[in-house]
Amino acid sequence: MKTSEVHVAVAVIIDQAQHVLITRRHNHAHQGGLWEFPGGKIEAGESVEQALQREIGEEVGLRVNSSQPLITLRHDYGDKKVRLEVRSVTAFQGQAAGKEGQAWQWVPCSQLRQYEFPAANQAIIDAIQLPDHYLITPEPGHNPGDFLTQFDATLRHHPSIRLVQLRAKQLGDQEYRQLAEQVIARCHAKGINVMLNAEPSLVVDVGADGVHLTSQRLMALRSRPLPAQYWLAASCHNEVEICHAIKIGVNFVVLGPVLATNSHPGTPALGWSHFGHLVEVSSIPVYALGGMRAQQVNTAKAWGAQGIAAISGFWPSDGIL
Repeated sequence: MKTSEVHVAVAVIIDQAQHVLITRRHNHAHQGGLWEFPGGKIEAGESVEQALQREIGEEVGLRVNSSQPLITLRHDYGDKKVRLEVRSVTAFQGQAAGKEGQAWQWVPCSQLRQYEFPAANQAIIDAIQLPDHYLITPEPGHNPGDFLTQFDATLRHHPSIRLVQLRAKQLGDQEYRQLAEQVIARCHAKGINVMLNAEPSLVVDVGADGVHLTSQRLMALRSRPLPAQYWLAASCHNEVEICHAIKIGVNFVVLGPVLATNSHPGTPALGWSHFGHLVEVSSIPVYALGGMRAQQVNTAKAWGAQGIAAISGFWPSDGIL
């Protein structure tokens, strides 16, 4: 018998101390005993926002004043299929309480992985912890000193950048390692995560936060190449690559090019509509890449993206900020 899909509104409620509200499912419920983000089924005739306001009031006694999309994802548990419309609550009123007798807790966002959640919630945890902007560095050239000076200036000019990919395909292994160590030191001092576009083993050796796979590396893998405590990302261009990324346990993907870009002249652009369709296929966060500028993050989010990834959008091609 075909299992119907349950449409659910989910709230990510974060207070001023950067603690997120989670609740525990009753033991008799589906996925009973596990922690989750509060929310519930969207009833016929309700919008996502209306369902969210009703469910959060009924479950935890809070009034949702405003929210914005965070991620939409589908998951098949075998005995139940869900489509989760996850919204980040940007303003709320009241004091949290377990209105239905459930346990609840405010948890630091950084500690969410210490709690056991249903499988569908893992992508929500990733989306909570990932920023809107993902800087991809240009080729550093032959003078690492000049590159690092410009790198520092870029981070000062764009304080919203909390995630960096060190992309330096023209460097040898030893040169890349030395540069990575310097970039990691600079970024970790500012609380910025660093992804290496390199062999996964190097991530562990130099203390980076994760690895970004090219689409070629992605498709050659049959399992996750790093332990769960590291970020794993991949570049994707189509549905096949996205599905393979999900299969091997990638945390997030970069999808593009969305718009025409000088870095890949002649490469057909996806356009926003097709980008949005591919985001619907994904059950993990997706960054928009290709022709992106910092101010386009709201457009990307409107099409379902986590945010934008860019090289020249953050790092001007003339090297001047």
